[in-house]
Formats: sequence, structure tokens, C-alpha cells
Amino acid sequence: MAGKFTQTADDVVAGIGLIREGAPEAMKTFGALSLAATATRALDSKTKELMALAIGIAVHCDGCVAYHTRAAHKHGATREEVAETVALALYMGGGPAAVYGADAIRAYDEFAGATGA
Repeated sequence: MAGKFTQTADDVVAGIGLIREGAPEAMKTFGALSLAATATRALDSKTKELMALAIGIAVHCDGCVAYHTRAAHKHGATREEVAETVALALYMGGGPAAVYGADAIRAYDEFAGATGA
């Protein structure tokens, strides 16, 4: 059975598919932006996913937290790197970021197969 964060990340992907069906040109353009923004240049993919995670936490986006935590994990981010990302997001996002930051750590544990604390 998929965990909460796996399901949320999968829902993000499914939602993108729904938008692609209804507005293919908009999603084609968004996809091109995504590819350009996430391409490895001066920053590697893991760093970019951790940045996206910090932004997702700061703007209180459940889907962003799940999606970008999974992507960061897939790109080799450690739990400690996710925790430091959460700390930065907390600094930038205040109290509400603490709630989403805790979710990012829970999501990391889920994607890593840990049982959590």
C-alpha cells in the first residue's frame, strides 16, 4: 500500500496528465520550462530538487513537498540534506513552514522505506 506522500506525489503526476489532456499547449510550454529549469548546469539535479522543496515548504504546497522530496531522494539526497533544506525553508517561511518541513522529513522517510520517528 502506498503511503500518504507517495500517493500525493502520484496525484501530482496524474493531475499534470489531466491538465495535459485539457490544455496540451500550456502543458507543453510548462514542460519545456521544467526541463530548462531542472537541467544540470552550474547546479546539479539534487541541489535543484532541494531548492524546489524549500520553496514548496515556504509556500505551503502539499503536492510540492511530496513531489520534490521524492525527486530529491531519487537524486541521492540524504535525510540530513532534507533536514537542512527544511531548516532553510523554516527560516524563510516562518511557523507554517515548520508544519510543511516536518512533512518533508516524513515524506523522505516514506520514500527511503523508513518507519519514521
